[in-house]
Amino acid sequence: MTASETPTTAEELRGAGLRVTAARVALLETVRGGDHLGVEAIASGVRERVGHISLQAVYEALHALTAAGLIRRIEPAGSPARYEGRVGDNHHHAVCRSCGAVVDVDCAVGEAPCLTASDDRGFAIDEAEVVYWGTCPDCSNGRSF
Repeated sequence: MTASETPTTAEELRGAGLRVTAARVALLETVRGGDHLGVEAIASGVRERVGHISLQAVYEALHALTAAGLIRRIEPAGSPARYEGRVGDNHHHAVCRSCGAVVDVDCAVGEAPCLTASDDRGFAIDEAEVVYWGTCPDCSNGRSF
């Protein structure tokens, strides 16, 4: 494979030290093709691709892929866990208080500026999680103020 070629999903799994299975390939592709999906939506997407898979197997695969850094788990307060394929850039999220929609929000300044805390209190900080809360455009437009 040359430097300009994109690795296949199977190659990414192998590169992360994970066993390649049809379910893991389908799960990774489902998460990457979705938009902050919950476990039930992911399970449904995997089933469309490979047939039956238990919810337990989906949870196990999600845990393995998250631990390997291939996907990211987010869990806004009061919401079930959601998963996304955008990893490694320390981006943030905006969550609608009305419908629960979640969207990506890039860091405000430069590359991951939020990793420089005003006082790190001795911690070696490697990730920051910022969640903006508000009302999405669809919910805002549907309301009369």
